[in-house]
Amino acid sequence: MSTVTHGAAVTPKCALPGTPLALASKGLDACVHCGFCLQACPTYVNLEDENDSPRGRLVLMRRMLEGDIALDDPTTAQHIDRCLGCRACETACPSGVPYGDLLEATRATMAPARRMPIVARAVLGVFKQPLLLRTSLLGARAFRATRLPHLLAKLLPARLAFPMAMIASTTPAMSRTQAGSGRAVRSAPRPTPVAPNALPAVTVTCLTGCVMSGLFSHVNDATDRVLAHNGFQLRTTRAQGCCGALHAHAGDLDSARQLARINVAAFEQSGADVIAVNSAGCGAMLKQYGHLLHDDPAWAERAARISARTRDISELLATVGPIPGTLPVAMRVTHDPPCHQMHAQRVVSPPLAVLRAIPGLSLIPLDDADQCCGSAGIYNLVEPDTSDAVLAPKLARIAESGADWVATGNPGCMMQIGAGLLRSGSRARVVHPIELLDASYERLP
Repeated sequence: MSTVTHGAAVTPKCALPGTPLALASKGLDACVHCGFCLQACPTYVNLEDENDSPRGRLVLMRRMLEGDIALDDPTTAQHIDRCLGCRACETACPSGVPYGDLLEATRATMAPARRMPIVARAVLGVFKQPLLLRTSLLGARAFRATRLPHLLAKLLPARLAFPMAMIASTTPAMSRTQAGSGRAVRSAPRPTPVAPNALPAVTVTCLTGCVMSGLFSHVNDATDRVLAHNGFQLRTTRAQGCCGALHAHAGDLDSARQLARINVAAFEQSGADVIAVNSAGCGAMLKQYGHLLHDDPAWAERAARISARTRDISELLATVGPIPGTLPVAMRVTHDPPCHQMHAQRVVSPPLAVLRAIPGLSLIPLDDADQCCGSAGIYNLVEPDTSDAVLAPKLARIAESGADWVATGNPGCMMQIGAGLLRSGSRARVVHPIELLDASYERLP
């Protein structure tokens, strides 16, 4: 950042004092412009524009902060909007630039000077209203049950067909497929808990999530069964709500903080030792509650305690093994790690430990697995062209793997990849790793 001299004092030039970007500006100073982030960035790789790289966006952020670029500059806004927020650049960065925090701070600073796209405003508005959200998800489930999304995904023009394919891809795949040994995987009573290594039982409550509970309730059910089988004592947290990740990523930090406070209070009441999350994006958000509310005296310490108790479901299971399955699951599976699991939470090996605990499963490596699929929350709705460009190489790598199933631990990724596979005519389908582990556990009669 350039400086302004006042007598003997030297102070940074700042045209936006007190804004989220100004408060986060120390992170800009960590960038040494080495370029390691370039090939890690999906928008740079696909668009080949320096301004659509992390390094280029950091330059734009600095110029905004110094007043050289207006907050409502449309060209700058386009480059900031195109960022997926996958945070792969953070994994590649040798200097530890907190790019994700800077991106959210920049979008929050720009928000008062520009209007979000109408689609973004509509979606974020729905996710702020619990009743409206539940009603919308109920309608989506009812629509899915008609099988019309499957039909429309093949008949409508691409821009309209993709949302239909996303809804169609949420249909429980494992319930209509034989996982192995000629048996159908089905809902069943929870298994008798097994005490892992005679350790004292750990109490766990799960973030049920918005999309997870609305469209992937079968994954939540499988999560409960797997946790019980691995000796954890389950507790229910009824007053929880949306985690606020979509709002934070879009720069609506006030709404994100409002939603975070609701969840902090709810999970405090649960009294559970651990908060398990089977949605990578939501897990990353809960782990950031301490940072999100760090300047709120009434909530900072409370939020930090909730963040410290949050674990990705695979991360939690890795602490006890997990217990290997006993029923073979004869499937060819490749694993695509969600960005907010790999890059934001730095949870890399636990999901593989889950998959390796499944007998009969053939785990196939996926080239460029560290690259984003293009989902990024609501990114595929507001930046569909760039999202499609990012998804295309992912689908190509999946096809090259020859896998019949793609395991990934985030609802947005499941819908994005699932829709892409469906639209491309691929026979491969998407599944949550926990569903596969659940399928390998014996059921009570």
